[in-house]
Formats: sequence, C-alpha cells, structure tokens
Amino acid sequence: MSRRFLQVDAFTTTPLQGNACAVVLDADGLDDATMQAIAREMNLSETAFVVRTENADVGARYFTPAEEIPLAGHPTIATLHALVEEGRLDSAAGRTVTLELRAGLIPVDLDPRPGGGVMVTMSQLAPEFLDTHEAADVAPAFGLVPADFVDGVPIQTVSTGTPQLMMAVRSHAALERARVDHAAYTALRESAGFFSPHLFCTTGVTEAGDTFARHFGVAPDTPEDPFTGSATGGMAAFLWRYRLIERPSFVAEQGHWMGRPGTARVEVVGPPEDIQTVRVAGEAVTVVRGELDL
Repeated sequence: MSRRFLQVDAFTTTPLQGNACAVVLDADGLDDATMQAIAREMNLSETAFVVRTENADVGARYFTPAEEIPLAGHPTIATLHALVEEGRLDSAAGRTVTLELRAGLIPVDLDPRPGGGVMVTMSQLAPEFLDTHEAADVAPAFGLVPADFVDGVPIQTVSTGTPQLMMAVRSHAALERARVDHAAYTALRESAGFFSPHLFCTTGVTEAGDTFARHFGVAPDTPEDPFTGSATGGMAAFLWRYRLIERPSFVAEQGHWMGRPGTARVEVVGPPEDIQTVRVAGEAVTVVRGELDL
C-alpha cells in the first residue's frame, strides 16, 4: 500500500535551509517497527507520521533514525505546514488546533502569511528543571573545558516534553570548538538521563538573532541537528529562569555553520519562577512530494 509523503524544510522559507523533515500522511496501520524503518530510510533528524486521533484535531508520532521521540519542534512545524498545504487543515482565517503527541496534547496556532504559507506556533509543555551536572563531568564529551561554560549557571537537563541537556557557553569561539567524543558522550548520556544536548550562546550570528545554538547526536542519528525546536523551547525556559535574557521574547538561530540556517521566534510565558509554557514559532517550505511504496 502506498502512502503520500512530503519532505519539508522547517524554520525557514528558503528551500534546502532550516531542518528537513519527512511527513508521512495517513500513517494509520503502520506498526512501530515499520515507522522506525521508514525513519532510518529517510535518514533525517526526524520523520513525522500523521495518525488519526479522537483526542485532538491532529495526531502525530515522531521518529529519529534510532528511536521515537515524545515531542519535537521542527516536525511539528513541518507537519502542520504539510497539512495546510495539502488542504487538510484550513488556516485562511488563522486558527488554533490541538496536536496529540506521545508527550501529550499541545495547542498549535496557524497564522497565514501575507505572501503565502503559514506561521506555525507550538506551545510546549510547562518546563521541568531536572538534574544538574558538573562541568568537569560534561565538558570532555564535547571537547571543551569547564572554563568554556558561563560561570554561575548550572548545566541542567530541562524538558518541555523531551529532556535536553542545556549548556550555556561563553562565546561563539567555544561553541565552534565543540566536538562530540563518541565514547565519552555515550557514557554521559547513559548515566545522565537526557535525550540530546543543546549548547548555546546569548548572541546570534546575524543582526536579527539573539541566541545561537548547536545540537548534537551520534549514529545512527544525525551527528548535528540544523534546528531543534523542542530544545529551543527548553533553552528559552532555561535562559529566562536563570535571568540570562532581559526579555521573554527573542529570535533563536541555529544551523548557520552547517549551511542550513534556521530561525524561530520564541516567547516564554510566565515569570522566571513559574513558567507556564514556551511558544516556538516558525515557517516552512516543501521541497519533495512523493509516494512510499510499501
């Protein structure tokens, strides 16, 4: 049985930039093993599978090449963009839809853009501030030293649906030096209980940006993610909680050093000590349409 799919570049309006995601429509009937095999075949950061649900307007499941992930940002942007473009969701007047993921139900706002397309804004789950980690234990996994991290700020696992390791580094120079030591990183990930690591600075790489980040993985997942929406939400909550940003709304940048620049508009809702949600917004563009012949 064939199934239609789209490959969508999220957090950009320029084809072949941002972060690519395959969106498989009408995925009901595919078992977990088949979804995982398709994600390996696509070999992108994530592949999204649109499924029926009685609890929300849209249901979706997200898989990396290695495993299922409970919540992710760029597949959400890509999936809702694809459904609008395919005529399965009407966004002409702007609307809010509910999306059911493994992490739970989240609201997603759809706002049509004047030149076409749609701005997709996901409201992530209220952040959980989890385990903290010693810089001396974490730094070697990324080819860094404790002095590369911002003084007085914890290295901490934060979850807005997916637990990510948040690391504030001092400078773009330190961020550029970061390299994953496979053995050290694997040991750290197994002991520290996070899904993936997010390293960031509080300066952008363009005049429009306020933050810049890198996000790593190891095989069979992609070694570096061009833009990571879920971790951007966790980063925003972390920055606001520890007063590393002056205002709760900012522009996040990622992927520029990979030749795949991506941009998100981010808003933290609630005071630093009681954050309710983080809103992460981005646009997308379709670059491939096709059929999976299974």
